[in-house]
Amino acid sequence: MDGSGLISPALAGELAALARVSDDTSSESVLRGLTETLVRGISGCSGGSAELWRSERVLLSASHSELIVLAESEDTLNESPAREARSTGAPVLVPDVLSDRRWARYAGMATRCGVRSVLVIPITVESAMLVVALYSVRPGVFRANAVAPLAGMLADQVTVALRNVWDFDEVRTDAAQMHEALAGRAVIDQAKGIIMQASGCSAEAAFDELRRVSQHHQIKVVELARLLVSEHQRNERPAS
Repeated sequence: MDGSGLISPALAGELAALARVSDDTSSESVLRGLTETLVRGISGCSGGSAELWRSERVLLSASHSELIVLAESEDTLNESPAREARSTGAPVLVPDVLSDRRWARYAGMATRCGVRSVLVIPITVESAMLVVALYSVRPGVFRANAVAPLAGMLADQVTVALRNVWDFDEVRTDAAQMHEALAGRAVIDQAKGIIMQASGCSAEAAFDELRRVSQHHQIKVVELARLLVSEHQRNERPAS
């Protein structure tokens, strides 16, 4: 516990569960799970959003549609707690948006979305940044003494979850590329066999012929091989 009663005892375990990956796991599913877990596990939290900034691509997830509108409006407003957290790398606490004077236009949008208090925590993961925002419909919900423990817990657990997802994605990509390469090699061997049978040339000469024709027609060797094999199979079918 953090001493403020804000963080539930089960929160750490639920966050740790986000690190388990499967074929259905993605960065998007981790963000969805994160926002749902935080809303359940933080006392007084009414909603949450998570923005993942990676390779100039932004993924956004939120527990409520109003919070997506609020998060997306920040670029237009050019001011918000999340923008400050992203630029400084430090958490930003807004006990009450109505009495806070730092972001007047953001305060108006937040209150229209039913938000009164906000806590934004930025987390750097490798070359990416995750910006987690917690919202409450009541003022003064997020206590200053809970910020550091919560930020530390999120940094530890979310970093592991995202790295696991990215590592798993890399393995899946490598496997797909290897499968594609093996399939390409197989169809090229088939095409070489067709040429060798038709002309009586060697395997090396057959591949040289494939390469020459592919360069002439500006088509990849593997695509030319697929066309040749497909045409050969059509011609081999008995006439109906």
